[in-house]
Amino acid sequence: MTVSREVEAEIQRLSHAEGWPPGTIAKELSVHHEVVERVLDGEHGAPTERPPRASALDPYKALILQTLEEHPRLRAKRLYHMIRKRGFEGSSRTVRRYVARVRPKARVEAYLVCERLPGEQGQIDWGKVGMLAVPGGVRVLWVFLMTLAYSRYRYAELVLDLGVETLRRSLHRAVLFFGGTPREWLFDNTKAVVIERFGDAKRLQRDLLDFAAAMHVMPRLCRPRTPTDKGGVERGIRDLKEAHFAARTIVSIERGNQELLEFIEEVVCERRHPTRPTRTVREVWEDERTRLLPLPAHIPCTDLITPVSVDKTASVRLATNRYSVPSRYAGGTLTLVADDAVVRILDGDVEVARHARSLGRHQRIDDLEHRRELLEERRAANAAPVRSHLLLEIPELHVIFERWVERGRNVGAMTARTRKLRDLYGSDLLRQAVLEMCAGDLHDVGALALLCEQARRRANLPVPLALSLPPHVVDVDVISHDLASYDRKKGGTP
Repeated sequence: MTVSREVEAEIQRLSHAEGWPPGTIAKELSVHHEVVERVLDGEHGAPTERPPRASALDPYKALILQTLEEHPRLRAKRLYHMIRKRGFEGSSRTVRRYVARVRPKARVEAYLVCERLPGEQGQIDWGKVGMLAVPGGVRVLWVFLMTLAYSRYRYAELVLDLGVETLRRSLHRAVLFFGGTPREWLFDNTKAVVIERFGDAKRLQRDLLDFAAAMHVMPRLCRPRTPTDKGGVERGIRDLKEAHFAARTIVSIERGNQELLEFIEEVVCERRHPTRPTRTVREVWEDERTRLLPLPAHIPCTDLITPVSVDKTASVRLATNRYSVPSRYAGGTLTLVADDAVVRILDGDVEVARHARSLGRHQRIDDLEHRRELLEERRAANAAPVRSHLLLEIPELHVIFERWVERGRNVGAMTARTRKLRDLYGSDLLRQAVLEMCAGDLHDVGALALLCEQARRRANLPVPLALSLPPHVVDVDVISHDLASYDRKKGGTP
């Protein structure tokens, strides 16, 4: 610490004229006591050289310096343990102070600011922005972002996965939003883009390459672990998270996308351009939009098209969800065509089923007509054993069955009602009724029940009772008792 010549003079005066000790002078003049001592010694601001004191760390300093030379980021705590094993008995604080003083300074990497030309490059990235409640649980919610490197104009949308199918649709909507496309798409080394990479050698996803080729665009990859290659979109993702998605709950993708585009148009586009501060992002974008590549006359389809197998429940699988098809296709192979909203199932060129695409997980999406067909078939299948037993008992029933089939009746339901009549009236009365139906060209099961009742009356048989007992009641035969025994017990005449 140095002081003015006036302060030095005052220190000399107070010491020699007034006899103040150095501590009092330092306190009253608000200076350090070493300054006072230095002035009184006549050195006028030059620091007092003190002989260096011996330190317990001295024998180990060479080892510390050598280790830091080879491992500049090694923590002082680790160095302390190293020299402790070699006999150092000092404190870890001593080591930390010395390491902080001698540690090699990290080299600051210099970046070259590369200004892109209008319409030259679009930078693509994703960022996790929350969770979305869906049927069956919750799913991770991502934001897809394409930023034009020249104007910083953006297109963004919410997506539920980072697959190549979703990427193609996002790119499709992005270029439609811009009304054209930059000549180059710059991606991170994500699985939706690159299959494998070894140094400069890389293999991109075939579906992405086909789509980019149709759009006359060159897809490029950043250098691994070098986010500065696409700093514009990296900053854009961070900006969306902090300025838009923070403390925001997304209840639906449709509403979330609407709010996202409103934020871009009303907030982002009105900001000052980072390299052209006299102009807004929107103004620079107006210059760039005329330099984009025009869209081709035919934009390739981005729908998912894949063959699917139909399982035993007459359903096909997409992701973790199952979609119904007509039961006649069970066990076969169909073609599934899906976009974000609709799932279509085709038999050749014929559409056999259409469903709204589910955002949930492990859901079953049924068409009521498909389920009704399958239910009717199952009922008929379940009725087959019963029908076989009835035909063994009453062979004449096959005529009635044929009449039901010819008239489009529910054979399963008719069989179940016929079995109930057999259980109620017995096989003999039922056979008589069946013969009368065959002779009268009748087919309604209600007529069969009426004929059974008439046959019972002709035979003067008791009225049948259909009782349904609860499971805990044992169904046993009751043996009738001779009531005359009661008279004998009372002493009466039998």
